[in-house]
Amino acid sequence: MEPDGLRRACFISSPALWRRGFGGKHPLKPERLARTVALLEAYQAFAAPNVIRVEPRMATDEEVTLFHTQDYVDAVRALSAGETPGQAVARYGFGPGDNPVFRGMYESSGLKSGGGIRGAEMLMAGECDVAFNFSGGLHHAHPSQASGFCIFNDAAIAIHWLVREGARVVYVDIDAHHGDGVQEAFYDSDRVLTISLHQDGNTLFPGSGFVNDMGVGAGKGYSVNVPLPPYTDDETYLWAFDQIVPPLVRRFSPDVLVSQLGVDTHYGDPLANLALTTRGHQALYAAFSELAPARWLACGGGGYNLDVVPRSWTLAFGVMSGQTFPDEIPASYREQYGGHWLHDREVPSISEAVRSRIRHRVEETIRALQKQYDL
Repeated sequence: MEPDGLRRACFISSPALWRRGFGGKHPLKPERLARTVALLEAYQAFAAPNVIRVEPRMATDEEVTLFHTQDYVDAVRALSAGETPGQAVARYGFGPGDNPVFRGMYESSGLKSGGGIRGAEMLMAGECDVAFNFSGGLHHAHPSQASGFCIFNDAAIAIHWLVREGARVVYVDIDAHHGDGVQEAFYDSDRVLTISLHQDGNTLFPGSGFVNDMGVGAGKGYSVNVPLPPYTDDETYLWAFDQIVPPLVRRFSPDVLVSQLGVDTHYGDPLANLALTTRGHQALYAAFSELAPARWLACGGGGYNLDVVPRSWTLAFGVMSGQTFPDEIPASYREQYGGHWLHDREVPSISEAVRSRIRHRVEETIRALQKQYDL
C-alpha cells in the first residue's frame, strides 16, 4: 500500500497484445484492447503516483505446461508458424468458427499468459498490490484443446504458478460464460477455490457450470457455480454475488484473489443475454476490492461490444488504483472512437413480470447453494 492507503496498481500492457487476432469478422477483436488503453490514457490514469505500467513477457514452455500438455503447445507453435502437423487443426480444437488458426497466435497467446505470470510475480515479490492483465481471462482453453476463442488459459497457468509458490488462491469469474477451463484445472484440488457466476449453461456456451458441479476427491466442495437465467439484471446479480461470494472467500481465507472480469454480462453484448449495466460492473469491481487480500490479480475476459469493453475496464482499473474518472469521456477519445459518457445513460427494458420470475429462479438457486456449501 502507498502511504495514503492506495493500492500499488500494476497495469500490464503492450501494443503487441493487439497486433494479431482471429480476423476482422471474429467477435474477439483486438481493437477492444487498444481502445481500453486509449481511454485510460485519455483519463491520464497511468500518471497516478501509485500506478505502474508494465509490459508482459512471453510465457515459457515450462510455465504454459503447468496447465497445457507439451503436445498441444508444440502444435500451437507449429500452426502459428504456418505448418500443419497431421490432423492438428481439428484434433486441438482449431478450425473455422470460434478458433481459426492465425499467424503469430503462439506469440500472441504466450504474451497474454506471460502477462498473467508477470502480474503474479510482481504480487508475490511485493512490487504491487493489484495487477490487471486485461488481455487475459481466456478461461475456456483446456489442457490439449483450444475452445471458445481461447488458446492458452492464462488464468489457469497463473494460478498453477501461484500454487507452486505456496499460495492459497480464490478464483472468481464473472464472465457471462462459465469458466470451464479454470474449473477443470483445479477440480480435484483444495488449494484453489473456484467460483463462477454465469449465464445458465442450458442457454449459453459452453453448456456447463451447474449447481451440482462441486469438484471431486480433495477438491469436492471447492468448485462453486452460480448459473443465472437470461435477463438477470444488476440488482438480482449483485444480490446473488453478495449471498455466495463474500462468505465463501472469507471462509477460504486466500493469499491471492484472482478475478476474471468478463464484461459480456452487459445488456448490450451481442453474444450473451444477461442484463447488467456499467454501474453493475463497477459495483462488482468494488466488491472485489473489498474482498481482496493483500494480493489481487485481475484479468480481462469476454466482452464483444466495442463501446462497452473500454468503458467497463476503465472503471475496473479506476477501482483497482483508487481513481475516480469524470463521467464525460475526454474529447481526445471521443474524436477517435465516439461515445460520450463513461457510465451507461440507458438501462435494459425488462418488464416487472420478467424481473419477478428471474428473481424467483435466482433465489431458488441461491438457496440450493447455501444448503450445499453450508452458508
